[in-house]
Amino acid sequence: MFAIDIQGLSKSYKTKRHLTVNALKELTLSVEQGEVFGFLGPNGAGKSTTIKCLLGLIRPTSGTATIMGDSVTGDNYRRKVGYLPENPAFYDYLGAEEYLLFVGRIFKMQEELLARRTVDCLKLLELWDARKRPLRSYSKGMVQRLGLAQVLLHDPDVYILDEPMSGLDPIGRALVKDIILDLKRRGKCVFFSTHITDDVEKVCDRVAIINRGMLQVVDKVDNILQQGIEGYDVRTTAANGQVEELFIEKNALQSFIQQSINNQTSIERIEPRRKNIEAFFLDVVAQQ
Repeated sequence: MFAIDIQGLSKSYKTKRHLTVNALKELTLSVEQGEVFGFLGPNGAGKSTTIKCLLGLIRPTSGTATIMGDSVTGDNYRRKVGYLPENPAFYDYLGAEEYLLFVGRIFKMQEELLARRTVDCLKLLELWDARKRPLRSYSKGMVQRLGLAQVLLHDPDVYILDEPMSGLDPIGRALVKDIILDLKRRGKCVFFSTHITDDVEKVCDRVAIINRGMLQVVDKVDNILQQGIEGYDVRTTAANGQVEELFIEKNALQSFIQQSINNQTSIERIEPRRKNIEAFFLDVVAQQ
C-alpha cells in the first residue's frame, strides 16, 4: 500500500471569460511510506492544485487519489494526514498552547495524550517560552513553526507540507530539516512542495517536477546528482613538490589516475563537479 497514490488526476477550471484552464493533466504519482518526496514546479505549475485535491479542498475533474489506502473523497483518511499550508493563519488572539489544545480536541485526542504532545511539540519547535503570548505578536517564522507544531500534534502517518521552509531563518530551516529527517526515520511519509532546491538535495529521497499541469520527471535525488557530474576538480602534488589544481573531464578520470601513478604524482583530492537540483530543474522546465 502506498502512502499517497494518485492516478490520472486532472483538474479544469472555467475562467470568468468562460475559458477552460487545465490546471492538472492526467497526473499519476505514488509515494511510499517512509519516503521524503519533493514536489517542484514553477509558479502556476499545478503544485497547489495537486495538494488541494489530495486534501479534499477541491474535487478533481477526473482521476483518483488515496492516502494510506483511503480515498480522499471520504473522511477516513483525515486522521492519517497532517497539512501545513504555505501561509498558515490562526486565531490571532489565542496563544500557541491554547491553539494546539484546540486542534487536538478537534482530532478527539485523549486529554492526557494531548497535554503531553502539546508540551513536546512546543518545545521541539522552540515556542515553549512564547506559548502564552497571543499569536498576533508572533513573527512570520514563529507562525510557520506553530503551523508545523499543529501538523505534528496528532502524529499522522502522512505529512503534506506546502513550502514548509517559507519565512524561516537559517536556524529555523535547519530545525525543520532535522524534523523531516526524524519523521523519515520513524517510517512517516513526507510530501512537500518547495522552491528551495537546496532543501530537496538535503532531505528528499525522490523528487518530481511538474510544469503546466503535467508531470515532467520523477527520479531519485541521488540519480539526478550522479547523472549531473560534469567532471572532477583534482589537486595533485608532483614528486618535486609542485602543487596543481586541475579540472578533469568525467570520462578521462581513470586514465588521469593511471598517468599520475606512472609519473609518481600524488593525488591529494578528487571532488565531483556536478549540476545541482536547481540546474536540473531549470533544464527540465526550459525543455517544455
